[in-house]
Amino acid sequence: MTQVLMPKATAVWLIENTSLTFEQVGEFVEMHPLEIQAIADGEVAQGIVGYDPVKNSQITRDDITRCEADPSARLQLLRSAIELPKPKGKGARYTPVSKRNDRPDGIAWLLRNHPALPDSVIGKLLGTTKDTIQKIRDKSHWNTANIKPRDPVILGLCSQQQLNAALLAAGEKLGPVVEAVDETT
Repeated sequence: MTQVLMPKATAVWLIENTSLTFEQVGEFVEMHPLEIQAIADGEVAQGIVGYDPVKNSQITRDDITRCEADPSARLQLLRSAIELPKPKGKGARYTPVSKRNDRPDGIAWLLRNHPALPDSVIGKLLGTTKDTIQKIRDKSHWNTANIKPRDPVILGLCSQQQLNAALLAAGEKLGPVVEAVDETT
């Protein structure tokens, strides 16, 4: 949920320029009504210049008038016309130096045991590039002679839950399903 810009300054302006109750102002700016009362008494927020929420398109004058007439009504924050930037995703995963030589082993294990797994999924799971995966597949990697396929979960490159999720997303089964047989009949 979006919040009021500069809540204390907005509360100062609402107290000075409207006849809203402390509860209405407090709920709108997300502050306790006692803190709003302290602002009104001059004990808190001394010297803070009021911030006009109407001029800055956070609420409308009609909404203030409606709430002044009905003490049980609540002010509604307007949606901003400005689109907020989307938060950036996680960047490349850092792999300690001691684990960097284990990554090709994990890639080789995934290529051998789950050949239908797309390169993009392997890349995300182990934090590697498609170029590296292709070189290991073609055996043109610079260290091909020393690559031994090993489980990436055991190597600590990913968790078992991440591996299972990647396999399910790729459409592979996790293994044979063993059904319980009732031998008492």
